[in-house]
Amino acid sequence: MRRQVAVLLVSSNDGVPAAKQATAAISIVFATGGDPVALGFVPSLNRPGGNVTGIYFFTQGLQEKRLGLLHEMVPRATTIAVLINPNYSPAQNELRDAQAAATRLGLQLMVLRANIESDFAGAFADLVRQRAGALLVSASPFFFSRRAQLVVLAARHAVPTTYEWREFAEAGGLMSYGTVLADAYRQAGIYCGRVLKGEKPADLPVVQSTRLEFVINLSTAKALGMEVPPTLSARADEANRMLLAALH
Repeated sequence: MRRQVAVLLVSSNDGVPAAKQATAAISIVFATGGDPVALGFVPSLNRPGGNVTGIYFFTQGLQEKRLGLLHEMVPRATTIAVLINPNYSPAQNELRDAQAAATRLGLQLMVLRANIESDFAGAFADLVRQRAGALLVSASPFFFSRRAQLVVLAARHAVPTTYEWREFAEAGGLMSYGTVLADAYRQAGIYCGRVLKGEKPADLPVVQSTRLEFVINLSTAKALGMEVPPTLSARADEANRMLLAALH
């Protein structure tokens, strides 16, 4: 604030209220996965008003799809674990969606919780002890920042795991289904550029980034001794919006 920057780019749910509290004069562009209206960032997507606008990338409501894809990949798994970060505000909604999907699919859901790195070892120990056949890692910025550690643990315990972002699959995770983060942040950069050229956040509707992609790491599938079902292979080629990739 003291430096009077022209625009602030905020990329966390918690950061937006802090930025709004700090200034009503400097333009704020957010790029977050939380619903900006529900979280009170803006009164409306079409008419954000004030000094705030941004990109809302689609993260919620995808648990059913992820669980369904994981079930197709590992159809013999009757118990599937779901890892949540209880300190992440959307976690309970994600857990509710996963539980509803598990009921529809006739699966038993085992809930694991972690909000610090030291929780991971215990969570995976519980997974092994209760013989969960697969793992669904829910959305969480904390999990994303620790994706290498989670991927290593999943490989060490040979548990088929699905994640939110393609970056997990690129790090060696089995599969992912979610928004294309690079596209969302590219759109945020465009909005910052428009602000720098003189446009006002109040005149820039919040953009919903809904481009989704499905990624399977074939190298990881091979290491787990798994064959990708033809149904998943076919779906991954659909309209070039989903990707079947051998990532190294």
